[in-house]
Amino acid sequence: MTGRAEDVNVQGKFNVEETQGIIFEAIESCLGNEAYNPSKVKQWTNDVVQKCISQLTKTSKNFKYVVTCTLMQKTGAGIYSLTKCYWDDTTDGTCSVHWDNQTIYCIVTVFGVAL
Repeated sequence: MTGRAEDVNVQGKFNVEETQGIIFEAIESCLGNEAYNPSKVKQWTNDVVQKCISQLTKTSKNFKYVVTCTLMQKTGAGIYSLTKCYWDDTTDGTCSVHWDNQTIYCIVTVFGVAL
């Protein structure tokens, strides 16, 4: 999980804890009881991203959001993911949630950029 520990729910500042909850709920509602199925991956990723965007825009109108979702079959293979941004650390932020079940591995990252 990434993000700044000092982030708090202050107007104009990206809230990592709230964002984590939104991401986790979106993943759980879309993938919680699913088994990996390659024909459903496109729809699942779209659903997760749409749920995140929908909830994030309800929490704050002061940000533009970028949401990425990576889904892969859980086979024991390794994965490495890195994001880096150049922005205003006093307002902008990022949050990643890594989630898995028996057959699916999912990484969702949200970037919040203050308007």
